[in-house]
Parts: sequence; C-alpha cells; structure tokens
Amino acid sequence: MKIRYSALVLILVLAFIPAQATGQTGHSITVAAKAGPETSLRLAYHVGNQQYVKDSLTTDKEGKCQFYGSEKLPQGVYMIVLPDNRFFEFLLGEDQYFDIQFDKNDPAATLTFTGSDENSRFLEYQRKWKSLQEEAMKISSRLNGSLQGSPEAAAIRKELTDQEARMKQYLRETAETNRGTLLGAIARSVIPVDTPAPAVPPGTHNPDSVARLLSYLYYKDHFFDNIDFAESGLIRSPVLGGRLDQFFRQVVIQMPDSIIMETDRLLERSTVNDDVFQYVAVWLMNKYGSSEIMGHDAVVVHIADRVYLAGKAPWASEEYLTDLKNRIERLRPNLIGEKASELLMGSFGGQYVSLYDIDAEFTIVYFWEPDCGHCKEATPMLKEYYDRNKASGIEVFAVCTQNEKEKWEKYIVDHGLTWINGWDPQRMSRFDFYYNVESTPLIYILDRDKKIIAKRLAVEDIASFIESYRKFRAH
Repeated sequence: MKIRYSALVLILVLAFIPAQATGQTGHSITVAAKAGPETSLRLAYHVGNQQYVKDSLTTDKEGKCQFYGSEKLPQGVYMIVLPDNRFFEFLLGEDQYFDIQFDKNDPAATLTFTGSDENSRFLEYQRKWKSLQEEAMKISSRLNGSLQGSPEAAAIRKELTDQEARMKQYLRETAETNRGTLLGAIARSVIPVDTPAPAVPPGTHNPDSVARLLSYLYYKDHFFDNIDFAESGLIRSPVLGGRLDQFFRQVVIQMPDSIIMETDRLLERSTVNDDVFQYVAVWLMNKYGSSEIMGHDAVVVHIADRVYLAGKAPWASEEYLTDLKNRIERLRPNLIGEKASELLMGSFGGQYVSLYDIDAEFTIVYFWEPDCGHCKEATPMLKEYYDRNKASGIEVFAVCTQNEKEKWEKYIVDHGLTWINGWDPQRMSRFDFYYNVESTPLIYILDRDKKIIAKRLAVEDIASFIESYRKFRAH
C-alpha cells in the first residue's frame, strides 16, 4: 500500500472541508500495540483509491501512544499503519475518544476497541464479510473445476446463487441495523444494483439488442442508488471516489453530451451535503480537466459554468476562479461542434486569405513555428499527407505563430509548402485566443461548414480520423 502525505496533494479537494463540531470536542485515540519493542505507527485515511498520512507517532516501552488534538478529525475510514505497511481500518464518527488494542504479531486477529461501539460493530462486519467472500470464492473455484453443463455444475451454480443471496441479505441487515451511521452507509454501498429483466414490447425488432440497451440504461440510472450522499464520511473512504471512478470510466459512454448529462444528475444528488457536493464537483473538475480524450474540455466548461462560475464553489479562492474564468474563455470558442472562428490575415503570396473562403470537404488548421522542434517533425509529415490528398477534398490553412518573416518565408520556400500560408504577426485575428494556441504544433480539423470536428490531433492520426469520419457520416 502506497501512503501519500496529505500536505502535498488534494489541496483543493480537502482543505476547505471542516471537521464536524458536534458532541465532544477534539479527538483522542489511544493505541496499545502489544509484543515487541517500540514501534512507529502512522494514522492514515482513505480518499478514493489513495491513502494519506495524517499523523505519525512512536509507541513507548509499553507499546502505547496517543493520537490527539483539540479539533475533531473529519469523519471517515482511517487506518493504523505499521512499519512493514501492514494496517487495519477503523471508523471515525462523531465520537472520537476511544482505545485500540492489538498484538503486533497478528493485528487483524487480535484487534479490539474500547469505548467505541460502532468500531466494535465495524470489526464484526469486516470479519463476517471476509468469511462470506471466502466461502463464495471456494464455491466459485469448484464451479470453474466442474464440467460445463453437467448436473454437478448446475448444483454448484445454485449453491453460489444461494451464497450471493446470503451476502446481499447480510449487507441489507447491517445497513438497516446501523442506519444513520458511517458503518450503515458503507454496508449499504456494497449492495449491488439489481437489474430487473427488461420489458421488451412484443414484435420489437432485434429484441435481444433492445433488452441489453434497457438493462444498461437501468443499471446506469440506478448505479448510485445505494450511495448515501448525505454521509460526508464516505469522502474519506474507498467508497465514494471508487464509485465515481468506476461509473465515469466503465459505465458512462465517453461522449461529452453523455458525460455532461450524468455530471448534472450527480451534482444534483450531492447537494444534500455541502462537503459531498464539494468533493464531487472537485473530483469531476480534476478528472476532466486532466483528461486527454478529445472533446472532454466541453465537460470542463460545463462544470465551470454550472458550479464554479455560478457562485456555487465557496471553497475556491478568488485567484483560482479568476484563472478558471480566463481558461474557460479560451476553451469556449473552440469546443468540438462549434463553428471555427474566422481567420482573416495576410499570406505568403502577399494577399489576404480567409478561412471561410475555403471550399473543401475538410480544412486542416495548422499552427506552427519554423524553429519548433516538434514542428520540424510534424510539418513534413503533414506536407506528405496534403500532397497525396489535396485533390480529394483536403485543404490546409497554416498559421505561423512567430513574427520573424524572413525565417518563415525561407522555410516555406525550402520545404515547398504549397498550402495556404497565413501570416498575422500582430495577431489581429486573435487566433491565439479563439484557438487557444499555447504551444505548437496544434491541429484542428473542420468540416465543409467550418464546424470543428477534431482538435489537437497528432499528424499521424489525421488520415485515420478523416477516413473514420467519412464512414460514420455515410451511415
């Protein structure tokens, strides 16, 4: 297990989530580690699939130490981590005054709690759930070793189904018994979504395909049914971040419109708790702000408009909001599906050229520099593609982003660049803003109507993209 130090990461996510202030103030967790010499122990916590260190102490000669402070710690799933990275988990809820005892030779088997009924129940839950999982794995192993379609396999499959039903029932009972607590929310979150058999109308064409689609839509729409968005303790647990990652990576179709629809639904559900809303909003912004998938910047613009620039992000600093606003203003004009901004500028031939005057099936807008190292590789490759395809509806509008005219003209002559060579050293067309030109080379692909259909492609991907786009449009 890799532990990260909280001071270095997730600053925006967590820095503004306050510790709950109900009940007894502060926290005091006394740990007694039996057997062996003095030991260094780390107090850590989960956030999604990562773990972060909150504090570190060394036990005294009797194996004891105390993690304490005048403020409560945010609720969640915490860990005591030993020097060899063995660890055990416990819950921090409203009551943060209790004792932990264990033997360093076998922490999991000897762990006990004093003064925390919820952690005693959590420990019982962990042990019971582990035994249920192990039993299911044994049955599954027997099924894999049986002859497919045999009576033996059918009997084992029935046994596995019964075991899965017992596991679901245990989760439901634990969630109900511990309703209103973090333990209850965790147990409930593990309950899988039951997808009913879809009702396909008689006479439907391709009923199997329709049934699969209906099952998928039900599963997607009910994916978060067992997540308690009112429980802020799920932020500091593997639950909420893990579910978000699974949903947006494996369930949602990776198209901006589909993602935007699901982000809106999720943000609305999370409004029941300010801390959860903050976590979800920041998680989404971080995920799609760092995405390298073409078109996902539309999701960033949408979240910024819906949350951050709409005054619904009190955790964000004025400096962050100002930077974000500037960034969104540069992204908005060049999103996939938008009509590309006009480029009217001088040219190598000494005449003015207009992007909108180009009559071609596809226009490649290429921002480059003669001295750019990557451009020196990309430009000859683009020229080769252009020379082979210009007669089949391909045009290139190349814009040099430098202002050294002699160097630009020499490169054009030396390399025989016969496409449209635009020249706008004063940036009167504001190409740097409207096309968000921060580095070169930079490529956009436009359709006949000058709508942006691709952006930030590598030159070597242009051919396959245009071929795929033509096939898609033909259908």
